[in-house]
Amino acid sequence: MHFINVLFISLFLFSTHDKESKYDYLNELKTELQQKWPENRTINLVFHGHSVPAGYFRTPIVKTLDAYPYLVMQELTSQYPYAVVNIINTSIGGEDSKSGAQRFEAEVLTHQPDVLFIDYALNDKRIGLDSAKIAWENMIQLALEKDIKVILLTPSPDKKLPLTEDDTLLGQHAIQIRGLAEKYEIGLVDSYELFKKETAAGVSLASLMAQGNHPNKNGHTLIAKGIMEYFY
Repeated sequence: MHFINVLFISLFLFSTHDKESKYDYLNELKTELQQKWPENRTINLVFHGHSVPAGYFRTPIVKTLDAYPYLVMQELTSQYPYAVVNIINTSIGGEDSKSGAQRFEAEVLTHQPDVLFIDYALNDKRIGLDSAKIAWENMIQLALEKDIKVILLTPSPDKKLPLTEDDTLLGQHAIQIRGLAEKYEIGLVDSYELFKKETAAGVSLASLMAQGNHPNKNGHTLIAKGIMEYFY
């Protein structure tokens, strides 16, 4: 493992059934990731969302290689040394899921993702639960029609909203995203719960954040670890 050591809190947060679901969801892809040349092929992982997956830390500073899509790539190259993994980041800082859905076919599906990650909830606070649900479902349905594996991410924190309360607007978006993952039987990385568990265990939220609503490398590492549970 190449992740920084400061995040030593265990991430075994899920039931045995949840763990088995994560281990099984990408089984076919994990087999392909183990193929050696010349039987292997390029695997496309697409990350679609807002400023967090785009790599914004303390705005306007961008740290692409410290953001979770590229931390995942670093770990995948260690886990699967024969694999050719292509990280494609279609994220735009400041965007919400409604805008992301509007450009989805032209700018996301065109990359032919093997796995699609969607992370929009932080900015969806401004468009509301109903509009966000329509946009997320539109993207999910279009991806599933193409037999693309989809993994949804609940939001990383906004320091203005307490993580200890589920009835905040951000907490409600997290609940809605969990419901969408269950409805469509697709993947889920519960970033909101991961940060919540870390802070409940005594890790200060400030140590995970670059600014009010952007994680630092510690926070991105936490999200990347959640994603990597699907690849072990």
